[in-house]
Amino acid sequence: MRGFFIGRFQPYHLGHHYVIQHILEKVDELIIGIGSAQESHTLENPFTAGERIVMISRALDEIGTKKKVYIIPLEDIYRNSLWVAHVCSMVPKFDVVYTNNPLVSRLFREANFRVEHTKMYNRVEYQGTEIRRKMIEGEDWEIFVPKSVAEVIKEIDGVTRLREIAGKDV
Repeated sequence: MRGFFIGRFQPYHLGHHYVIQHILEKVDELIIGIGSAQESHTLENPFTAGERIVMISRALDEIGTKKKVYIIPLEDIYRNSLWVAHVCSMVPKFDVVYTNNPLVSRLFREANFRVEHTKMYNRVEYQGTEIRRKMIEGEDWEIFVPKSVAEVIKEIDGVTRLREIAGKDV
């Protein structure tokens, strides 16, 4: 069985990490869709699709899974009625969608896909908006992402990028 999980991963954090580990216990293969792949260098979407692929790949190496995982960037099309068909045209076939997003859930159910919800892990702290805020404000953010993701963000000087985008002193 092949599952599908989508997120923006701005950045990939421990909430994503735990959800993916849980999904990998249920499926033979997993497709991870990187949503809003065309977006980067903004407060909401500071990292490129390529940078997010590296973050996820290295985080999966930390898990040490032997299962096949496909990481596929997906650009937005801004037409919800066509979005599921767009996703299906860009990724391998899948049997089940894992999401807690009400719109994503609705769209896939309307297209007759099986949709399962995942457990939420410490949703207050494990959310990209809060982690990006911590980066901008100089607070401790590294404890909320896998070690390998913190390393990627340092390699690309992601904190400086975010602060510059936010107009904060570096």
